[in-house]
Amino acid sequence: MTVFAPSAGPAADRLERPDATLAFETTGSAGPLAVHAHGSLSSRAHERRAGLFDWTPLTATHRLARYDARGHGRSTGRPVAADYSYPALAADLLALCDHLSPDAPVTGLGASMGTATVLWAALARPERFDRLVLAIPAVAWAAREPRRAGLRAAATLVERRGTGTLRAAAKFSGPPAVLAEAPQYATEFDAVEDLVPSVLRAAADADLPAPDRLRDLPHPALILAWPTDPVHPLSTARTLAEHLPNARLHTATTLADVRSWGRLAADFLAGRRHG
Repeated sequence: MTVFAPSAGPAADRLERPDATLAFETTGSAGPLAVHAHGSLSSRAHERRAGLFDWTPLTATHRLARYDARGHGRSTGRPVAADYSYPALAADLLALCDHLSPDAPVTGLGASMGTATVLWAALARPERFDRLVLAIPAVAWAAREPRRAGLRAAATLVERRGTGTLRAAAKFSGPPAVLAEAPQYATEFDAVEDLVPSVLRAAADADLPAPDRLRDLPHPALILAWPTDPVHPLSTARTLAEHLPNARLHTATTLADVRSWGRLAADFLAGRRHG
């Protein structure tokens, strides 16, 4: 099976995985490790361009690792939908945690697909994590069913006409109201062109862990959500907050509030509370 890679760029740290190579970077202090997993069709570079999910405040006390999921950004992958299932992505995250912090638990941070990745990883190996920061969890469970057919149709459309169709559709629908001043987050993406159909088909089959399973996760968890986004509805975030035994929920109503999430996460890791 051919493995596709993005165009060449600056040298970066890499971790070899089955059928993929993960590109990652670490910044910050020599303290405990925090690992961030981005959303579907996003990347480290995409998040920087959009100016969202800036976890830099964590680097005052933690070593922060950010990586591109397989098939995204500067990571490689192959056109096999099963490779992008949430459990498969969770296995990649756990391998990176083992590589960077073999002897100590880490903080898992995720956004959208990254939140699902963190939750599945924490269920698989709860001892690997000490705290969880879960941003914009995607529509899940029964509410996800109507979305599955659309994702499969999008995968077929991309195969026939290319990813420009996705960009056009995102531009037409526009971002959630809270992101009105940062529309590029919702209308751009950064996945390897030939792998987008496989990523979309995996998303069509994916879901968050069942709510009852979440009760098995004892980790302190901070859930970060925003309103007016049917792909990342508040209902999912509220269900997570209800079922995770040690969680609290923060809802942003402005872009400035979203951009404060890095500071909120840093305070959360330090044991400081707001409100």
